[in-house]
Amino acid sequence: MSNLPNIQNFQSQRTMTSSSSSTSGRLGTANHQMGDDEHADSPLKNAALPTAAARPLSGAASEPAVILCIGMAGSGKTTFMQRLAASVNTAKKRGYIVNLDPAVGQLPFGANIDIRDTVNYKEVMKQYNLGPNGAIVTALNLFTTKFDQVLDIIAKRSSKLDYVVFDTPGQIEIFTWSASGAIITDTLAATYPTVIAYIIDTPRSTSPATFMSNMLYAVSILYKTKLPFVLVFNKTDVVSHQFAIDWMTDYEAFQAAAREDTTYMGTLVNSMCLVLEEFYNTLKVVGVSAVTGAGMDDFFNAVDDAVDEYNKDYRPEIDKMIREKKEAAERSKVASLDKLMKDMQVSTTGAEVDMDQDDRWDDEGEDDGDEAELDFQLREKQEEASFRRFAAKTAGGRGRTVPK
Repeated sequence: MSNLPNIQNFQSQRTMTSSSSSTSGRLGTANHQMGDDEHADSPLKNAALPTAAARPLSGAASEPAVILCIGMAGSGKTTFMQRLAASVNTAKKRGYIVNLDPAVGQLPFGANIDIRDTVNYKEVMKQYNLGPNGAIVTALNLFTTKFDQVLDIIAKRSSKLDYVVFDTPGQIEIFTWSASGAIITDTLAATYPTVIAYIIDTPRSTSPATFMSNMLYAVSILYKTKLPFVLVFNKTDVVSHQFAIDWMTDYEAFQAAAREDTTYMGTLVNSMCLVLEEFYNTLKVVGVSAVTGAGMDDFFNAVDDAVDEYNKDYRPEIDKMIREKKEAAERSKVASLDKLMKDMQVSTTGAEVDMDQDDRWDDEGEDDGDEAELDFQLREKQEEASFRRFAAKTAGGRGRTVPK
């Protein structure tokens, strides 16, 4: 399996243009469509974990706002992305589009960075023997290992950008609850003002049960990401989103709609609406039509308010978390070093030598010498006594006295 191509190699294929033509409805160059031949390279083989890119100065005027577009399949997220790119272009704003959906067939907008340029979704399915959802998760994981390159590319252009928009996979749980999705979200939030745009299918949400399901999903994403949140009710050209605003601001209005459903689901939804009342008070809600473009100005105003909220409330908390994490890592490093020094019985003042051990061995050596000396003296006395007995015996036979 060959290595994943370097993301920066594809930047020569994508340039940022500022065409004023409203008929194109696209940001950047002509739409880049990928065929099987263009995806010939296999997924990543030897990739390093992403590292944080150089962060712009806090609150800098040139700092772009990052918009993470999240929505269920069928919510009109892709069409909304197309309208968003066209609106940025029409408003003479500078935008940068990143596609994180590896399984999308065609994009109706131009993406400056496209995951499909880097990871072949079908090849992932084949090589890892995965189904569609498993292949999307794996492809996103592989792409995340090179996300530091994405950050570097954005950082080089950040002074010339107003918005950086990320399109996520339609399988909402793949991005919001996967490890790679958390890494991408947290890394972006630690680098730029980041806003979550949750796209909702307005016509389908006219049912209280479906509306409550969407709200619960929104709650889970909000508390998972802990970032400024904008609810985007799409397809308002089909059904107005006014009913949703009424349900979110008037408890009794939702109760009246929920009473029409006498099933267990209706009872459950009725009991949960009061729990989410506090949640509704903190949300920014807009209604848009991705087809007609209605409500896009309200959306950008909500994003600007969310960026101000990020700089005021979220960024200090994120800076605190980053600082605490660095301090914890430093403490862990010092503790590991101390443990290593203790294991080696080495201190910063030098190792102490136990002189008693040397004395002990020296004493033992002296004892051995004393014992040898005693043995020698004993043998000498024994030999002398033996010689005297021999001499006495010899002198007695000759009538001589043996000297003592």
